Amino acid sequence: MPLSLTARLALLFALLTAGLLIVVGIVLGRAVERHFDELDAHELAAKLTLVGNLVREAGAEPEQHLDAAFAGQHMVGLLLRTTDGSMLHAIQPQAFTAAQRAGTALNEGGETWHEAGREFIGREIGLAPDAAGGEPLRVAVALDISHHAHFLDEVRRGLWLGISAAALAAALLGWLAAHRGLAPLRRVTTTARRLSADGLSQRLDEAGAPAEVRDFVDAFNGMLARLETSFTRLSDFSADIAHELRTPISNLMTQTEVALSRARSSEAYREVLASNLEEFERIARMVGDMLFLAQAENGRLPRPVETVQLDDEARALIEFYEALAEDRGVKITLAGQARVTGDRLMLRRALSNLLSNALRHTPAGSTIGIDIRDADEAADGMATLSVSNPGDPIPSDQLERIFDRFHRASDERARKGEGAGLGLAITRSIVLAHGGDIRAASADGQTRFTLTLPRAAAAGSVPPSHTGAAT
Repeated sequence: MPLSLTARLALLFALLTAGLLIVVGIVLGRAVERHFDELDAHELAAKLTLVGNLVREAGAEPEQHLDAAFAGQHMVGLLLRTTDGSMLHAIQPQAFTAAQRAGTALNEGGETWHEAGREFIGREIGLAPDAAGGEPLRVAVALDISHHAHFLDEVRRGLWLGISAAALAAALLGWLAAHRGLAPLRRVTTTARRLSADGLSQRLDEAGAPAEVRDFVDAFNGMLARLETSFTRLSDFSADIAHELRTPISNLMTQTEVALSRARSSEAYREVLASNLEEFERIARMVGDMLFLAQAENGRLPRPVETVQLDDEARALIEFYEALAEDRGVKITLAGQARVTGDRLMLRRALSNLLSNALRHTPAGSTIGIDIRDADEAADGMATLSVSNPGDPIPSDQLERIFDRFHRASDERARKGEGAGLGLAITRSIVLAHGGDIRAASADGQTRFTLTLPRAAAAGSVPPSHTGAAT
């Protein structure tokens, strides 16, 4: 099982503390050991100097002087012998090994050995004869350093126990610090477990969160806000599409049931099929519009790279709606010109939606005006296209919502509409995909939709301005 983040941090604290204390312990232990080595070497040299002085002062019989000098010093051993290894006198001879007692010389630089479970350090030096003509001698001194070794062992044992205790304490403190510091992450986990499509309103509390986690908390709360908005839109969209599809489907079912209720002529069946075809076309348009909006929201619309002459596209649409405008007794006028960068078909669709919407709500005998202004005339350096018409006003609280899918500004305007309520939403998606903006204004019986689009980068001559009309 992989370790948790808290356990990993606690283990890291313990390892770092133990490693640091081990280094300190090694340095301290070696310093103490070196200090004792220096003390032992100094004491050994002092003993050898003392023996040499006593032997030279005592003359032919130094044994009594040596016994007196080393009386009660049980930690010191001494061998006095001739140059051929013959023993003359010994003090604490058990401090030496059998070979050393038998005549094996010690290293003049010093050496260490163990005897009878004790540790010794010793040196052997030669003594020059005195002026009276005595013979040269050799003296070996052994010093018991078991107490120093025992002390060093106790120090090492204490260091290891202290290092172990400190590592455990560091692990515990590290675990507590990590556990407390990671509390916001646990709250994130708890909140995430409670999340559902109906409970996206929950937010994490930033109070008490450390600086390293605060950015994560902010990002997580922002994600929840975006999810809540998306789910709300999706829920509203699902409800709206279900409501909009229910009418044509209900019509299809009713007409089919009526047609099947009794035998009818082929002409009657043809009429029913023709009526059903209209409903199918309405559903197909609605599905196509929804797919277009889905592509727009996911940034999958074609990239606008063409140079489009707005007045030419507006003129072509005026000719297209000419017959419908004549039937309703409405005039369409065009003024101004501009060249923008965009997708010609999408911009024509956006303008067509605005004209279609204006024709539905413009009373007979009135005029729909299309006003185009180039970037040279606009203060913000963008080309604008406005479609205005007289008619039922749009309430001020509905002006921002009329671009939502399936939204109808009022019951009066809804009764005059024939679409599914997706035209203005599609228009806004097209304009936003072009890097522009769309706004609506309605006052004094006049409604105006204004598109703002980026002007074409390449400068060129354009046809002269003129006004076209269809009656």
